[in-house]
Amino acid sequence: RTQAEMAHTCRGTINLSTAHIDTEDSCNIVLSNGGRTYHLKANSEVERQRWVTALELAKAKAIRMRNNQSDDSGDEEPASQSDKSELHGTLKTLSSKLEDLSTCNDLIAKHGAALQRSLSELENLKLPAESGEKIKAVNERATLFRITSNAMINACRDFLDLAETHSRKWQRALQYEREQRIRLEETIEQLAKQHNSLERACRGAPGLSASSTGIASTAKGSVQSAKGEASDEDEETEYFDAMEDAPAFITVTADPKHHRRSGSNVSGASEGHPEDWNLEDSVFESSNQSSYNESTCKDLLPKKRRRTRIPDKPNYSLNLWSIMKNCIGKELSKIPMPVNFNEPLSMLQRLTEDLEYHELLDKAVKCESSTEQMCFVAAFSVSSYSTTVHRTAKPFNPLLGETYELDRLEEFGFRSLCEQVSHHPPAAAHHVYSRRGWTLWQEITIASKFRGKYLSIMPLGAIHLEFHSSGNHYVWRKVTSTVHNIIVGKLWIDQSGEIEIVNHKSKDKCQLKFTPYSYFSRDVPRKVTGVVSDADGRAHYVMSGTWDEKMECSKIVHSSHGGTSTEGKQKTVYQTLAPKVLWRKYPLPENAENMYFFSDLALTLNEPEERVAPTDSRLRPDQRLMESGRWDEANVEKQRLEEKQRAVRRRREAEAVEALEEGKDYEGYVPLWFERKADAVTGELICVYKGGYWEAKEKQDWSMCPDIF
Repeated sequence: RTQAEMAHTCRGTINLSTAHIDTEDSCNIVLSNGGRTYHLKANSEVERQRWVTALELAKAKAIRMRNNQSDDSGDEEPASQSDKSELHGTLKTLSSKLEDLSTCNDLIAKHGAALQRSLSELENLKLPAESGEKIKAVNERATLFRITSNAMINACRDFLDLAETHSRKWQRALQYEREQRIRLEETIEQLAKQHNSLERACRGAPGLSASSTGIASTAKGSVQSAKGEASDEDEETEYFDAMEDAPAFITVTADPKHHRRSGSNVSGASEGHPEDWNLEDSVFESSNQSSYNESTCKDLLPKKRRRTRIPDKPNYSLNLWSIMKNCIGKELSKIPMPVNFNEPLSMLQRLTEDLEYHELLDKAVKCESSTEQMCFVAAFSVSSYSTTVHRTAKPFNPLLGETYELDRLEEFGFRSLCEQVSHHPPAAAHHVYSRRGWTLWQEITIASKFRGKYLSIMPLGAIHLEFHSSGNHYVWRKVTSTVHNIIVGKLWIDQSGEIEIVNHKSKDKCQLKFTPYSYFSRDVPRKVTGVVSDADGRAHYVMSGTWDEKMECSKIVHSSHGGTSTEGKQKTVYQTLAPKVLWRKYPLPENAENMYFFSDLALTLNEPEERVAPTDSRLRPDQRLMESGRWDEANVEKQRLEEKQRAVRRRREAEAVEALEEGKDYEGYVPLWFERKADAVTGELICVYKGGYWEAKEKQDWSMCPDIF
């Protein structure tokens, strides 16, 4: 490949010249380059070794080609040429000195051998016993001297090899920075051209005031240009990462006073009504204030007083590697873990934590437009990840038949129920009803793999949300969570992937992209961007923010096709009104670092409550002991519960075999409060709530509940 091809590769490729090649086990190969990682699997160890050899050769060839092309281009800066000359001069001097040392080594070896021969001859002579001992001692010292000299020469040779290796690394790093600078210059030039063309388009567009032509541009994050002097007030232009169906787009923040629709339409890919962006009484404006001050508003509501702290986490040390070394490649749910790696909540309670920002859905009910409603649903889908940024501990795996209820009907208008409906694979069903106008349900299966250095957690299953009055039915899926530095270093969590939210009634869509963390990226960490479009594909809103802090929404008033990016893809320019904050994360409670970084809601999830089902997670003894700081007792109790569950599973397997021998059907485990049905929208089999739980709670009739604790 040429240098241009390597610099502008298509999706699905990796630049071998800067890639790191590693092997996980006898058949797996890992290729990594910055934030991109590929896992390759060979059929055998021999085939893996052939691939590794071929990749190393291709990598060496790519580096040589890149260096040769850099040398032939003749356009490198004098400073880099002088640096290169200095490096080569240093290596040449080191090589010369090494040759001198090698010559000295040969002479030392030659004279040392002659000295040893002479001493051997002296030993053979008939000399007094005392002289013989002295000659033997001198001989031993000569041998040690020769060994030391050889070691010195070998050390010098190793030093030269190391210097050459680091020289190549320095050259690669220098080349990478040079390429990044060139790309940055090209990007700045391209943005300047697009800005000029956009200004010309604004001048020629009907119904636009002349004062709006001096829009100042700022590329947030990495590129900044000077503010336009012709503008009466400073505005911002935000540039967002590309989506699948929109290779690249730019947003320009416009002044709503200068963007009123006239009799003729503004030409472009899509248009919006700025007057719809009501600054006085829109749901967006109310969210801008109340989402951040919701905790204050909550205090005004009559509610039960709930706990605000739990016992501090004990400081127990544990050798992680001694447990993890035999677990590589296994399903996380099948690994026996001590509670030292857990937090005192079950997976059912973590699933219920998604409702922490339920008020976003309450606001969505009030939206008259389905695209506006989609913005709140998108913000809600992102908000569920805000609690994970510091939560590196593992929740308890629920036992089969375990349940968890969260009844906040009187306080916040909703009640939630979760049940563990399968153990292998682990699956939990969740149903939430709100009398404020919405219902949410999901069945989530967690697929997880421990890769030695990091842990990948892939939630499988769709989340359904339906609004009662409009009938709008939204469906989306979660992104992949990755826990890094499992063995060495500080644990940290990243979210990556894409979420597509679909309104199956109106066919509106929202594409959200969670940008994975990259050491070389200058973007804001944990960045999320997206576009809300209608059934015809016209974009109405731009979503932006981070999954651990806030999400904003900007209304699009005009869109057009801009210039071409460096990858040859056409960019879309979105002209938007000022962004509004839809969601902002609540601050963590005081002393959260000693309480597993629990939020205010998480602190209340395991609070003991009366009248709950005997299968409720609050009654799980090992979890309760861990919360109290009695971890040794919790580990013993955890093993007892798991063994009890295994005994029940063995009994079911024996019953299944017996039924098979008798020619009878065996139904297996049947969930208590949920039933499996084909979803009317997606067609997938999903566990949905069949009713009866809250009625049983009212009567306090739990006779149908199994004994799992």
